[in-house]
Amino acid sequence: MRHLIGVDIGTSGAKTVLFDEAGNPLASKTAEYPLYQPQNGWAEQNPEHWWDAVVSTLSEVLKQSGVPKESVAGIGLSGQMHGLVMLDNRGDVLRNSIIWCDGRTTKQCDKITEKVGAKRLMEITGNPALPGFTASKILWVRENEPEIYAKCAHILLPKDYIRYKLTRVFATEVSDASGMNLMDIPGRHWSDEILECLEINRSLLADLYESYEVTGEVTPEAAALTGLAAGTPVVGGAGDNAAAAVGTGVVETGRAFTTIGTSGVIFAHTDKVLIEPAGKVHTFCAAVPGGWTVMSCTLAAGGSLQWFRNNFCAPEVAVAQDMEIDPYELIVAQAAKVPIGAGRLLFLPFLMGERSPLLNSDARGVFFGLSGVHTRRDMLRAVLEGIVYSQRDCLDVLRGMGVTFDRMMATGGGARSSLLRQMLADNYNCPVVAADSQEGPAKGVAILAGVGTGVYKSVPEACNSVLSDHTAQLPDPDRHAAYTPYYELYKSVYTQLKGQFTTLAKL
Repeated sequence: MRHLIGVDIGTSGAKTVLFDEAGNPLASKTAEYPLYQPQNGWAEQNPEHWWDAVVSTLSEVLKQSGVPKESVAGIGLSGQMHGLVMLDNRGDVLRNSIIWCDGRTTKQCDKITEKVGAKRLMEITGNPALPGFTASKILWVRENEPEIYAKCAHILLPKDYIRYKLTRVFATEVSDASGMNLMDIPGRHWSDEILECLEINRSLLADLYESYEVTGEVTPEAAALTGLAAGTPVVGGAGDNAAAAVGTGVVETGRAFTTIGTSGVIFAHTDKVLIEPAGKVHTFCAAVPGGWTVMSCTLAAGGSLQWFRNNFCAPEVAVAQDMEIDPYELIVAQAAKVPIGAGRLLFLPFLMGERSPLLNSDARGVFFGLSGVHTRRDMLRAVLEGIVYSQRDCLDVLRGMGVTFDRMMATGGGARSSLLRQMLADNYNCPVVAADSQEGPAKGVAILAGVGTGVYKSVPEACNSVLSDHTAQLPDPDRHAAYTPYYELYKSVYTQLKGQFTTLAKL
């Protein structure tokens, strides 16, 4: 029996899962690490913390499962996209990684747009210059920390740093690299034109692979730390959302998923390049050869609920600890008791600024309509509805591009909530199906590892053989109609406040 391992380097922690050939998880372990915010709107993590977490979780899943290390056919890597990892010529980390939700690089984005041209940038990279993407972070370090930039010999993405630590190979793959603003997306290769315009040396970037291709093997040194067998193949893997697409079977045109994690994403597969002219949603290479994706990304979906939990839900957290259950079960149960509209209270979930579809790093969270009659329970309901409205706003953009599907898969921590899935179904006005596994990204890259090492013949074939669906939650026309005026007001409130967010940012 052959086994496969998927490793997902997320924002809150690294998750490692060991699967059998049938896609069944045999052992899983997560290790958390901190996020640093040295200034308002900044977000950084220490890459060494990622590596420590991966070492510990790899060791633990091998111990938990009891499978021989030699039976592991391959390893796939997934991770948060866009993070900037800078190494010197010895392979040592030069500074903390500036990660995906960092908003400090607005000026650098303006420079990129000016140098390349807005239209040409969209044509080549499929996306505008965004503060979350990697290219502007490279320029920020070059302008603000020139002594660090001068020492930089290698630029990697978060999961690719873990690849380097496992294999000593500098490599990336097309799905994750698509989010750097440095790739020719239609051509699936680095863009010499962009690199020349931005004066970034091509030698700093890793070699590009397709997601299923073997990029290297586990070194004896990494094997000794993790318990893996030296020589175990490591495939390209995928950015977290492209990996989740594979893990939920969204690998063919007409398939889509929503994930509610720290961020919120709607992700649809397409067999041709589709680019939204204003850049309201992203166009990336898919983890499937010859495929592309259009996807939205809101920055604080589950992150908004986590913020509310951390600041206002101490009673539920304490009770959940005593009951040994997830506190979100109790928290969401409270929201279920509040009718649609939360007593005429709206929440704008822009705690980290916003990407899709607003492209506004100055946007901030808002409770609108708060009055003396509202309770903590009403505020919680408003937070959940705001998260869902932000996804509905993105879905409207995708539908306007001609993206079609007959149902929506749901994954991520938020998908475990039947209430949230029903809210999505009612707002999307389409069936929402929970993925058969909540191991989405880890399972996706394990499947890619299986394809790359010959366990499966192709990505679609692997998905058809190892994935199955749960029962769909159907939309209710009456609830859809009840949500719609609040959704329209949600959009209107942002429009009215857009200028004020800019003013606030300058104070």
